[in-house]
Amino acid sequence: MLHFDSDYMEGAHPLILERLMAHNMVKTTGYGCDEICAEARRKVLEACGNPDSEVHFLVGGTQTNTTVIKALLRPHEGVIAASTGHIAVHESGAIEATGHKVLALPHHNGKLVASEIDHYIEHFYGDESFEHMVFPAMVYISQPTEYGTLYSLAELEAISAVCRKWQIPLFVDGARLGYALSSPACDVTLADLGRLCDAFYIGGTKVGALFGEAVVIRKGLVPRLFTIIKQQGALLAKGWLLGLQFDTLFTDDLYLKIAAHAASEATRLREALEKKGYRNYYLSPTNQIFLLLSPEELERVKRITTYTEWERLDDGQTVIRLATSWATLPSEIDFLIENL
Repeated sequence: MLHFDSDYMEGAHPLILERLMAHNMVKTTGYGCDEICAEARRKVLEACGNPDSEVHFLVGGTQTNTTVIKALLRPHEGVIAASTGHIAVHESGAIEATGHKVLALPHHNGKLVASEIDHYIEHFYGDESFEHMVFPAMVYISQPTEYGTLYSLAELEAISAVCRKWQIPLFVDGARLGYALSSPACDVTLADLGRLCDAFYIGGTKVGALFGEAVVIRKGLVPRLFTIIKQQGALLAKGWLLGLQFDTLFTDDLYLKIAAHAASEATRLREALEKKGYRNYYLSPTNQIFLLLSPEELERVKRITTYTEWERLDDGQTVIRLATSWATLPSEIDFLIENL
């Protein structure tokens, strides 16, 4: 039985495990205040072309989203997101649990549109009773989206311009960022994110690390962010465990190289299944494949691999997701192609 449920089912890249073992018994300063984390931050900022930003290492995606969003918002403010956005659907109300409302806007293939964000905020301030309402005070998007789709550079620039117009921060969830950046369909770079976003994070949990996300945030945007991270229970005492992983991922372009492997294997599988008559429900150019399956096709898939059930349609068909990862073996893709 194969397993294509998600892209974090394996442990970590062997180079990370080797370095963890080599450093295991070295006594190291805590809370990320060590030389390894300092070097990792330098490499991340160099890759982003933004040396004036800050880098903070956290453990997981939901923890990162809640910590950053809470740090950026005042108690009366909310965060704009697509109705399909991760924080709006698949984080168990984590943002609302911090006391902030997710202000969900309609999505277009999983994406927000700059003009609709602008219209929403303009309409909000045009309401005479706006002071009785939750203020739209930041924008959240993910790259790629929950549908595996990508924001183009033009779309990202337009959303950034709207945020600048209304003087609110733009935050990009990058839990799968490596799989976006390495897709041939992506024209957005780390440097573009560093230029256009106020905060974003580089996901390690799903792209080769045991765990960990690297938050890149404009310096001074959140005073005492280190302390806020601690207050949220998100500050790892053995912070070097995070720094070492990102130092490894950002040495010799390892992060993008292993992410590109996942994207290319997904493309190979997607194209082969299309030739065999399978139908894509969402056209994702990243490591996620969304298939629309009849009951008979679903039974066939069940005998070969596990997957994530995405949606059951009224006509009896089911949408499933198959996700490749940095560790997907070409032989596994071969087997799927041959047997589906």
